Amino acid sequence: MNSPILQLLVLAGIAVFLILRLRSVLGTRDGHEPAPSSKTGPSPRPHKLEVIEGGPDRDITDHVPEDGETAAALAEMKRAEPSFGVGDFLSGARGAYEMILMAFERGDMEGVKDFLSEDVYASFAEVVADREKQGLTIEAEFIGIRDMTLANASFENSVAEITVKFVGELVSVVRGKDGEIVEGEPSKAKRQKDVWTFERSMGADDPNWRLVATGE
Repeated sequence: MNSPILQLLVLAGIAVFLILRLRSVLGTRDGHEPAPSSKTGPSPRPHKLEVIEGGPDRDITDHVPEDGETAAALAEMKRAEPSFGVGDFLSGARGAYEMILMAFERGDMEGVKDFLSEDVYASFAEVVADREKQGLTIEAEFIGIRDMTLANASFENSVAEITVKFVGELVSVVRGKDGEIVEGEPSKAKRQKDVWTFERSMGADDPNWRLVATGE
């Protein structure tokens, strides 16, 4: 065998060896394999943001059960007068309770007359007049409201009524004609429980709620 042929056989053997080595390292592709991905592991799913519309009105459900008649009445009030807020009403009722209660205790009802119905004003004024006839005076100091609960609400023919339960705390001393203490202690606070119903025509120009009924 001459030298050129021998050289070709050697080169051919080397080529075959290199091809086999490359196939063992890189593997083969048959045309049906998926294209390689530059990412490792499963692809993350896009985060889905869920927007809830038309949910419960927290201005109502923070104060009364969601599915009750009271909640339905309050919702009707808000539809009739969009500016109405239950939280705002209760804040105003808190201030009205102190103002009216202390006016009654001190016997000065004229200053709160616009916030009372005619019947409630007449009832309070009668008690104040009776105390004056007996020569009684009252020394009172309001301490604060310990508890306040929206108890009931109704809405009919544009007239809204909301009933609130109050537990107030005050110092009240009743003195007789000669200044002697008839009732109470100067340094001892007492609890005052009241159930008041306020009324207003929704949509009216007058923004004031009026006290139309009282109880315990």
